[in-house]
Order: sequence, then C-alpha cells, then structure tokens
Amino acid sequence: MKRNDLRAGNGGVPPTVESSTIEMTLNTHITRFRRLALLLPGAVESSHMNHPDFRLNNHIFATLSAQDKGCGVLKLTLDQQAAFVTDQPHIFSPVQGGWGRMGMTYIHLDRADESIMAGALKTAHQNLHQKQSQKKSLKKSPAKTARKATPARTPRRPLQ
Repeated sequence: MKRNDLRAGNGGVPPTVESSTIEMTLNTHITRFRRLALLLPGAVESSHMNHPDFRLNNHIFATLSAQDKGCGVLKLTLDQQAAFVTDQPHIFSPVQGGWGRMGMTYIHLDRADESIMAGALKTAHQNLHQKQSQKKSLKKSPAKTARKATPARTPRRPLQ
C-alpha cells in the first residue's frame, strides 16, 4: 500500500470502496444542487457562516449548510413546506427548531432527482424574487399618504 492511499483524517486506515463511492455520489448531488441553483436568473453563490449559499440580490433563497448530512436547505413559505413534505416526505423535511417553523426545509439530495431539485430551487428563488419585486414597486409608487398637517396647539392654561 502506498503512503498516498492513507487518509489523514481516517486514523491511517485506507478508504474503502464503499466510503469512496458514497462520498463521490454525495459530491455529485451537491454539484447538481449548486449547478441548478446558479442556473436561476440573477442567482449567485456566496457564503454565510462558512457554508455555501445561493442568493438573489444579496438575499438567501437556498444553502448547502447541511451538506454534511446530504441535504440542501430551501427557504419556502410555510404552505409550500407543508405541501412539499406531505407530497414527498422521503425527499423533504422541515429544518429542526425555529428555522423550520419559518419555512426552512431540507431537501435530501440523494433522494431528489434533477427535476424535483430544480423545481424546489425555482420555487424558493421565485418566492424571493416576488418579495423583492413587491418591495421595489412600493418604493417606486408615490407616498401612500401625505402627513396631515395638524393645527398648532394652543398653549395650555394652568388649572385654577
């Protein structure tokens, strides 16, 4: 056995074919998630807390923060999350805790085919795009109501 065959983080034990295959497959799924996310209009890859994320106009719509678990994370509405989890519970699951209660949803990368992954990413991207479009239109529209001028108050007289 050559010295190069030993993994530094594996206690000197050579990698097995099975672990190498699993790692290679996971990397393939992560690469697919990344490629599909970056195909969306205006999407860019960035990083948050040392994890890759995908953004539209500097706002996150998906991350690979759970890639070590074999999952991507999508920012969905609560209704979308419920529908995805109900329809495909083997592919989608809510993130634990408060993040999941806000719509953050795991997509199990090894269980999702390309069309499901692309559709889920497109949904998260569209949510953010719609939200940003609404904010832009509110900023461009004239002020909703002008501040009403209030008459000057008359000075109060002391009680007698």
